[in-house]
Amino acid sequence: MINMWEQIRMNRRRSVVLVILMAIVLMVLGYAIAEGSQPGAGPFGVLIAMGVWLVMSLVAYFQGDNILLAVSGAREIEKKDHPRLFNVIEEMQIASGLPKMPRVFIIDDMALNAFAAGRKTDKAVVAVTAGLLGKLNRDQLQGVVAHEMSHIVNRDVLLMTIVGVTIGSIVLISELFLRGFRFGGRGAHSRRYQSSRGGGGGGNIMIVVAIVLAILAPIVAQFVYLAISRRREYLADASAAVLTRYPEGLAGALQIIGGDPTPMARATKATAPMYISNPFEKPGVRALNLTSTHPPIAERIRILRGMAGAASFHAYDDALKKVRDKKAGVVPRSALQADQALPIRPPHTDDAPDPRMRMREAGDLVRQMNQFAFIACPCGIKIKIPPDYARPIAVCPRCQRKHPIPTATAK
Repeated sequence: MINMWEQIRMNRRRSVVLVILMAIVLMVLGYAIAEGSQPGAGPFGVLIAMGVWLVMSLVAYFQGDNILLAVSGAREIEKKDHPRLFNVIEEMQIASGLPKMPRVFIIDDMALNAFAAGRKTDKAVVAVTAGLLGKLNRDQLQGVVAHEMSHIVNRDVLLMTIVGVTIGSIVLISELFLRGFRFGGRGAHSRRYQSSRGGGGGGNIMIVVAIVLAILAPIVAQFVYLAISRRREYLADASAAVLTRYPEGLAGALQIIGGDPTPMARATKATAPMYISNPFEKPGVRALNLTSTHPPIAERIRILRGMAGAASFHAYDDALKKVRDKKAGVVPRSALQADQALPIRPPHTDDAPDPRMRMREAGDLVRQMNQFAFIACPCGIKIKIPPDYARPIAVCPRCQRKHPIPTATAK
């Protein structure tokens, strides 16, 4: 676990540096906008900007995971609801050294995706879509879970929450100023500034500075955020390959996820960076651009499949350099120095449910979450009763037996 703890320390240092730099940008933006709107109001603008940031940070820190779960429509399940998923998560909890089992959530969506949330390792959650459960075998599911657990262990969730909130504050303040400027008129701002300063061109200069900062600050901050988001995906892929000792598991999962055309019903641009794959990226997209929240899936797959015979950070970094044709990798140097090469294990051969059974399990779990009632008929068929079924009796379509309707248990 030396590599994991090194990544934690690195993310903590990066968090501090990013918060300081973005806080400076936010304060400069607040000062310029306030001073451009009303001479002498610069210090007050700094206070307003930091107040907005503080309120948003507190909300995100204490309620960010709950907000994300609510927006995605995720619902918590227990081990009896899906033992295979819980077994995989328990395996990865032990392998990653997490002190506590994450809470497990299912997203009622047939698209293929997953995310992790939680500001602390003992308050973490892992959420997967029903479609993911239905399509992936055990090794592939383990690869996805290991990727998400790596985000928790590496403190990526906290890092992206802090950076995302700061960017949100910058965007909010910039947008309010630009809207006010458009609707209030440049002339009103300039006359107000010049009348306070006794005339001159200083007002025009300050207004121009405020406009330039209001336009550029959100763009620059967003590029920083996206670059960090892409880097953390590479590192989580590397960590997942080490945790599972089977890079092909995650590679196979990403190949299936990348080829799935099903759109996520409740994903937003704000939540997209939290998923293992960008829910708005079209299948087959290969090019990396500055506005991408994730590296191209095809590239991630090639890197994982290029790990030459070993499940190690060295193998991942070497494969990444070859695929991206770059000299620099993504794994910290000190982590590479402490790295141990582990042989890649063979695939699991005890994956019980076949693909049709996995889809049936996932479908029944979603129905259970939506308060369907289930009747096991002696003829072997399972009758599924929707919650709005009004009749007191259900007839088996195979043997024509009549069954009284049980009361569905609310989830």
